[in-house]
Amino acid sequence: MPKRVSVTSESNTGRNERFHDNYKNTDMTRSQFVREIRNGNYDNFHVRMINGVATPVSNPDKSINNNLG
Repeated sequence: MPKRVSVTSESNTGRNERFHDNYKNTDMTRSQFVREIRNGNYDNFHVRMINGVATPVSNPDKSINNNLG
C-alpha cells in the first residue's frame, strides 16, 4: 500500500510546499493540507509552527511508510 501523502514540491530552503493524497488522488498546497489536518481529515499528521509558518508533519511512530518526503 502506498504512503497516504507524498510531497510533490519543496521550496529552495527545503520546506515542503505541495502534497499529493495518494488515496484520494488529489493535490494540495501546504496551507490546504494544514487546513485539512486541523479539520481532522488526516489522523496520522499534525501541524507544527516552524519559523512562524504552519507546517504539516507526520506523527512520530516506528513506521517509515507514513513519513513525508
